[in-house]
Amino acid sequence: MKGILLFGHGARNPDWAAPFHRIRDAILKYQGDARVEMGFHELMRPTLDEGIDSLVAQGVSQIVIVPIFMAGGSHVRKDLPLMVEAAMDRHPGLAIDLAEPVGEAPEVIDAMANYALNQ
Repeated sequence: MKGILLFGHGARNPDWAAPFHRIRDAILKYQGDARVEMGFHELMRPTLDEGIDSLVAQGVSQIVIVPIFMAGGSHVRKDLPLMVEAAMDRHPGLAIDLAEPVGEAPEVIDAMANYALNQ
């Protein structure tokens, strides 16, 4: 079974995570039986490890981590791969793939350009 983990930086203000909840809700709107969790790098919970552990507890054996970042800085390019390696060591047989940061996806760039043009 496949799962999706929305990965974010985290912030002190809990309201900062609201867009992550809206993204999860949108995924579930399109595919009601999807397994979707969130995981934050710092300052918020669930942590990345907690999100992964939750998906594994739901029977997920393959996870795609979607970084909800505008670009791939050091947290995405350096920290995340190390964290993923440790998670796969903790969960033998678990496969984890990393998507590109959402801000680098052509369809997201087009949506942001369209938004800006229509303001």
